[in-house]
Amino acid sequence: MSSSSRGPGAGARRRRTRCRRCRACVRTECGDCHFCRDMKKFGGPGRMKQSCLLRQCTAPVLPHTAVCLLCGEAGKEDTVEGEEEKFGLSLMECTICNEIVHPGCLKMGKAEGVINAEIPNCWECPRCTQEGRTSKVGVKGGRERHLKKKPKPPLASAEGPAAPSPSPQREKLERFKRMCQLLERVPDTSSSSSDSDSDSDSSGTSLSEDEAPGEARNGRRPARGSSGEKENRGGRRAVRPGSGGPLLSWPLGPAPPPRPPQLERHVVRPPPRSPEPDTLPLAAGSDHPLPRAAWLRVFQHLGPRELCICMRVCRTWSRWCYDKRLWPRMDLSRRKSLTPPMLSGVVRRQPRALDLSWTGVSKKQLMWLLNRLQGLQELVLSGCSWLSVSALGSAPLPALRLLDLRWIEDVKDSQLRELLLPPPDTKPGQTESRGRLQGVAELRLAGLELTDASLRLLLRHAPQLSALDLSHCAHVGDPSVHLLTAPTSPLRETLVHLNLAGCHRLTDHCLPLFRRCPRLRRLDLRSCRQLSPEACARLAAAGPPGPFRCPEEKLLLKDS
Repeated sequence: MSSSSRGPGAGARRRRTRCRRCRACVRTECGDCHFCRDMKKFGGPGRMKQSCLLRQCTAPVLPHTAVCLLCGEAGKEDTVEGEEEKFGLSLMECTICNEIVHPGCLKMGKAEGVINAEIPNCWECPRCTQEGRTSKVGVKGGRERHLKKKPKPPLASAEGPAAPSPSPQREKLERFKRMCQLLERVPDTSSSSSDSDSDSDSSGTSLSEDEAPGEARNGRRPARGSSGEKENRGGRRAVRPGSGGPLLSWPLGPAPPPRPPQLERHVVRPPPRSPEPDTLPLAAGSDHPLPRAAWLRVFQHLGPRELCICMRVCRTWSRWCYDKRLWPRMDLSRRKSLTPPMLSGVVRRQPRALDLSWTGVSKKQLMWLLNRLQGLQELVLSGCSWLSVSALGSAPLPALRLLDLRWIEDVKDSQLRELLLPPPDTKPGQTESRGRLQGVAELRLAGLELTDASLRLLLRHAPQLSALDLSHCAHVGDPSVHLLTAPTSPLRETLVHLNLAGCHRLTDHCLPLFRRCPRLRRLDLRSCRQLSPEACARLAAAGPPGPFRCPEEKLLLKDS
């Protein structure tokens, strides 16, 4: 019976499903492989539609719609208890013919098949084993358990039927072997072919075609004639060094042409831009009486929209409006995607503050921006994905003073460690290892899953913080406040603004610890459930060096 008449699943391999039990199935996505970066949940376009590389199932099972090709029923191994009976009623998929059958329906013994021990419900069926078929694609890394030695196919006799035709793979293998044998017969040296046009009476100096390959394989060179000397086409004789007589050799070909000298390579950079004009040329040919500095003072009173309109007036105004003093802050928040012209415009204006909160900026785009904004002082990345925010770990930001990382998803201690620790690729001989946030004065980490280990790294690698936002951090409690106000903490003397709103683990016992911070001017403890208003009022009355005022409940302010 042909494969076309056996059913729809006879010749096509069924797609297997997850087992949902192995270690790869129960783990989460890594977020770093190219499949994870393509997912929409990690900020990708979502085109590949593939699972994480670390979540590749190691034991895929047959789909629940798979049925036996012969009886049309599903696997019934759960209805019996014996091992042999379970094997006879379970569905097995052949790796050669892709047929899914019950071993009991074939009416062949279990010992006649070859079971794959790596993939469940996978074997080489007895029919393919007896016919001598081989699988087209072997299982990578799989180990097969042979239950019985494969019987050799019977030899064809004069009376019996002819042997089955070999498979295409076997034919390819035979052709490859014959080609290798033909290549072995070709001698290592082509002296016989080069001397075919020389004198024919020099018998004994050439070897037959049957003797040359054998001697070449044994490592011996063909014997040269001793009676007559052959001359090459140029009429010259080659003499072996150290021997008494001349020896015929292969005629030398034309010498290869000399290599042309390589020219020195230099980096060609574009010419510098021409300086901006100091005056505004008019249509009449004269210049406007107001100089460029006066025009820039006028432009400083305009907003971004009005500046864009002025850039369309003339080329001179367009160049003047790109001055970085007119763009101290650029806001690109709530943008679904950032186009290359937008990124180029940001780099050309060189702002001191850049807001990219809740945007779809990618890691490549952010790294391109940060490497070209060396004067950036404020960076807002709240609501972005960690996959894009991780670009901060490889971009130098020497002038950064404010960093906003609020409400970033899937941020753990390991990610914050990469952000806070010094870069690993330090220069040889460099003794000082400065972290990336050494000069940051204000850090906003609201809504992150911070632990005490992350706070210890923060105290060590960000010692100049004067404003810290830890609101709505679920793991911040009394021990965290003790770390911030400990005698060895550098933030004890520098902290001015502290936001702990929504930290439900804070209790009244941590309030006296805030008296250790003499420069504290603002303390936000709103929405802390376990803090009583009476305890906050007592802290406001005492204060670190002086009393606080409470405009709202659990909000402590002090006039500077």
